Amino acid sequence: MRVTRRKIGVRGWLACLFTLAFTGVTVLESPAIAQEVRKPRNLLELLFGPRERRAPEPAPPPRKVKTPRSVKKTTTSITSITTAPKPPEPAPKIENARKVLVIGDFVASGLADGLEEAFAASPGVVVEEKSNGSSGLVRADYFDWQTELPKMIVEAKPAVVIIDIGANDRQQMVTAGGKLEFRTDAWFQEYERRVTALAKVATDAKVPLLWVGLPAFRPQNMTADALTLNAVYRRSVERVGGEFIDVWDGFVDQDGRFIVTGSDINGQQVRLRGTDGINLTAAGKRKLAFYVEKSARRLLGDMTSPDLVRLDASNLPELLSLPPSEMKNVVTTQPIDLFDPDLDGATELLGAKPLPVSTLPSPRDQLVKNGALPPPPTGRVDDVRLLNTGSTQK
Repeated sequence: MRVTRRKIGVRGWLACLFTLAFTGVTVLESPAIAQEVRKPRNLLELLFGPRERRAPEPAPPPRKVKTPRSVKKTTTSITSITTAPKPPEPAPKIENARKVLVIGDFVASGLADGLEEAFAASPGVVVEEKSNGSSGLVRADYFDWQTELPKMIVEAKPAVVIIDIGANDRQQMVTAGGKLEFRTDAWFQEYERRVTALAKVATDAKVPLLWVGLPAFRPQNMTADALTLNAVYRRSVERVGGEFIDVWDGFVDQDGRFIVTGSDINGQQVRLRGTDGINLTAAGKRKLAFYVEKSARRLLGDMTSPDLVRLDASNLPELLSLPPSEMKNVVTTQPIDLFDPDLDGATELLGAKPLPVSTLPSPRDQLVKNGALPPPPTGRVDDVRLLNTGSTQK
């Protein structure tokens, strides 16, 4: 076999140089680095050497997790701070306490709760509730108030009857002549007749009657109907001798719109109505009773005041057993009549006869005649002689 010699060109020599350089660099590497698995080098690393290896950044120290310390429960201190003081116990009612009978629907039930709070400190007043939340004057087949109220009056023997009803009456009415649709003239005529009949049950029994109007509600159509029904209640109740209590302003704003939050009886801003805009909160019940409380106290009389004692011949203090007085030499005189004319030393009142005419000329006459006023009396403010005396002394 014949070997042919070839001339090695420039390219060949360069390839040899690169090969030798690569081999030398590989040999000079430390054994530890040679054993490492490295990435293939590029042309710049072959010509200018490898880049300096940076020391790896130390890993961040692990975050210390704070373990919760064991907290001792201070039951005594927490209870003393969070526990509200108990309200005072209501005053016990006396045996002959006067009864306030409250009847009606769910609004009357809230009114009764507010009145119980209002008269809690009055031992002479008892609030008796006889309400039916779903009742009204339209559905007599469900609950007939005109039949039940006389029985309640005989049983309870109340001193005052309070009626609050009508929130459930916005519906069709069934009569002997047929069905009457709500908001028609025939419906309002029949409804007014029923209101008058129920009010006469109390007035005919000689019991004072307070008829409480409906408050505003969130539904606008319900509020508009409540205004119309309140006019019927006022007209019917006052006709038979009862008293109508208007509570409308307490549950609307200055523009007459329904409010959920308003002033309570102390002027503080509180929530008066429930989330449905119909029912009353505890503060709303108390505010509703606030409008009725004044008239109820007037009708109940002295029994509403726990500290009021009526004086009569049986409990008057003994005034004859007073201790002896330390005053001595007391001169007693007869009582003097303020209209006695002898008080001024005469037998006639002042002005009964004209004063005597003076003969001395008046200051006006002296000014006209002499052109000068007479000297002022000594000591008067216009006496200039005092000024001259003071200047002379200085």
